[in-house]
Amino acid sequence: MSSRALRLVIAASITVFIVVVVALIVGRATSPTANATPGNLSADAGFSRDMQFHHDQAVEMALIIRDNTDDEQIRRLAYDIATSQAQQSGQMFGWLASWGLPQNSSQPQMEWMADSGHKHDTTTLVGRNPGLMPGMASAAEITELTNLRGVEAERLFLDLMIEHHRAGVEMAEAILERTQTEVVRNLAQAIVTAQSGEIVYMNELLGARSDASF
Repeated sequence: MSSRALRLVIAASITVFIVVVVALIVGRATSPTANATPGNLSADAGFSRDMQFHHDQAVEMALIIRDNTDDEQIRRLAYDIATSQAQQSGQMFGWLASWGLPQNSSQPQMEWMADSGHKHDTTTLVGRNPGLMPGMASAAEITELTNLRGVEAERLFLDLMIEHHRAGVEMAEAILERTQTEVVRNLAQAIVTAQSGEIVYMNELLGARSDASF
């Protein structure tokens, strides 16, 4: 083997080694099992289940509006919401699987927030549809969004998604008060930051399409 070929082999081997080491370090730092494994009735588990459910409706509404409008700002926003929240939902599904916990629980939704020792409990969350998780659109509202087109669809989407995001931010802030699990904390903080910014942007978009901002 020539010296040049040998150098290439050595360089490739070093590169592979570095990639493997970095992957192991990152994996240990971000693995849900880096902390004590959360239990089935823990706030971490409850948040993971409830926020998955919450995110899944946001993805549904985003995909609906992308089909019902030609406005590029709304379509880009909808794409960002759909892709980011689908990815985050997958993360939370993966956490529960890695913790050895079921995806569903016998506990009522939001039960993990039902304590008076923290700032955020179920009584503080926004919601205009009694009986549904805070921020969730009703079946009738989803049907209405599906049937509307253009500016009317955009207004309803923004109205629904602003409320949806507000509840999502409060849920994320609530788990930040309760969790000791690094990956949960990191995702919750990302949700607070991203969705708070999107609320401001959506209010601007809504204001441009109506006489009032919500």
